[in-house]
Amino acid sequence: MPRFYFDVREGFDLEPDETGLDLKNIDAAETTAMHVAGEFVPDRLPASKGGAITVEVRDKQKQMAVSVRITMRSERFVPETLH
Repeated sequence: MPRFYFDVREGFDLEPDETGLDLKNIDAAETTAMHVAGEFVPDRLPASKGGAITVEVRDKQKQMAVSVRITMRSERFVPETLH
């Protein structure tokens, strides 16, 4: 089984994954990256730098294989008189 590494990026901050996971293939790595990114939504995404968290998946040669990004954006459509 190939090994994949799941680095987490918030703005310019990067948390590298030095351990990695052995997974069946790139499809499994992509699905895992989606789950990892989703785990950050309740606690870290609203306060993240730039409103985005990216999970960057590297293969066993440490080359970028997949990137999964979760973004939160808020837009207000309330008239200024209601502020």
